[in-house]
Amino acid sequence: MFTRRTALASGALATAVLATPLHALAQGKKDSVTLALTLEPPGLDPTAGAASSIAEVTLYNIYETLTKINPDGSVSPLLAESWEVSPDLKTYTFRLRKGLSFHNGEPFNAAAVKFSFDRAGGDKSTNKDKRLFASLTTQVVDDYTVVLLNKDIEPDLLFLLGQATAIIVEPKSADTNAAKPVGTGPYQLTAWSRGASITLTAWPQWRQAAAIKIRRASFRFIPDSAAQVAALLAGDVDAFARVTPRSMAQFKDNPRFQVVVSGSRAKTILAINNARKPLDDVRVRRAIAAAIDRKAVIQGAADGLGVPIGSHYVPGAFGYVDTTGINPYDPEKAKRLLAEAGVKLPLTLTMTLPPAPYARQGGEVIAAQLAKVGIVSKLQNVEWAQWLSGTYGAKNYDLTLISHVEPFDLGNFAKPDYYWGYRSPQFDQLYEKIKHAARPADRARLLGEAQRLLAEDAAHGFLYQPQWVTVAHKNLRGLWKDMPIFVNDLSALSWS
Repeated sequence: MFTRRTALASGALATAVLATPLHALAQGKKDSVTLALTLEPPGLDPTAGAASSIAEVTLYNIYETLTKINPDGSVSPLLAESWEVSPDLKTYTFRLRKGLSFHNGEPFNAAAVKFSFDRAGGDKSTNKDKRLFASLTTQVVDDYTVVLLNKDIEPDLLFLLGQATAIIVEPKSADTNAAKPVGTGPYQLTAWSRGASITLTAWPQWRQAAAIKIRRASFRFIPDSAAQVAALLAGDVDAFARVTPRSMAQFKDNPRFQVVVSGSRAKTILAINNARKPLDDVRVRRAIAAAIDRKAVIQGAADGLGVPIGSHYVPGAFGYVDTTGINPYDPEKAKRLLAEAGVKLPLTLTMTLPPAPYARQGGEVIAAQLAKVGIVSKLQNVEWAQWLSGTYGAKNYDLTLISHVEPFDLGNFAKPDYYWGYRSPQFDQLYEKIKHAARPADRARLLGEAQRLLAEDAAHGFLYQPQWVTVAHKNLRGLWKDMPIFVNDLSALSWS
């Protein structure tokens, strides 16, 4: 797993495209692959939207970053050959790879890095990590040397610079990346059939093009769990990352497939709109938390593949503390809290559910639990684009079931305009201290305090840390075992 020490020590489609049937593999190794995703990306620029599905298609395939996050969470060089970090953890000197270019022929250099980071932190930025980049000052020493000056201490910066929000973009094409992505990566966009598939093909000019085993990759979008199973069994797709867990039993003993159960840093939560009445009352939020049986939700939403959490932090992360005992399952307590808050029952709330099966299935379980304490949940199923625009963008919701997959996103609770509507001067002060804590022991202690505060404030109904299931053809190699971030690294795939 990723640690601060690891990071600082690591220096170094055409719509008719179909997958080759499984039986054809016997005729020789394939150089193409068809992958499936539950959600279609709204665009192909990860600096312009928060959807993790963007990175699942583009990161390390079309776009590259200075550093690369590996499946075990460690960090290694990518566009940067090496780096040095000052003792105070505020100055990072990167030495860049020479002789590289973007897909449109423009050179990759220090100027492109400065443009990318200045753009990510600028006034007009829509980057979800804008706050991070706004704290960075990028200095060009020469064409292949860049210095980053950080206002704050961020021991995880090398990891963060390997995420999709930190891609290096080509200045002339940056504004059109959502539809016509241009990067330095090993693949280019060939076709995008909206609502159906995206096809990427290998870029012949990539620096290690000869080593690429997969020449063409197609991503198909299949939100329905029954259709996911059917596509795999029919051989229409070769691999399905984050397939619905309840589908796993059908493949576990099937010799045609491999089933990979991966860890994650994700937090599945019942997000609460803290800015809406009566949800702005901590007693109401605590009542919601007390009404939820996490174990039953994990079973119903994820077929038991999850670990209960009590705050927006997961076991295995640096500074984790167990806060599940702060708001335990207690329906009678939930009723008392609602009465204390003066809530007239039944309280009717809208629960907005994106299309992912864990959300639709988990929403039904939670609605039944809330009903037992007098809270009526009106389930509102929406498509992913609607969730991004209406729930995340316009903040038009009461409750929503969602999995936040970013490893280091505790800082979202300090963002005044974030879609949760959570505001706490005490948390803001704590987070500022976390950012400036140089000693690991101090940082761990402060992280623990932040987790406990979020739990005590019942900022959300914190549910579980999911485990993700990938089902793939038995001969496909190079799949990620663990998922510190969500990518499909096509250059690592091959057929045996």
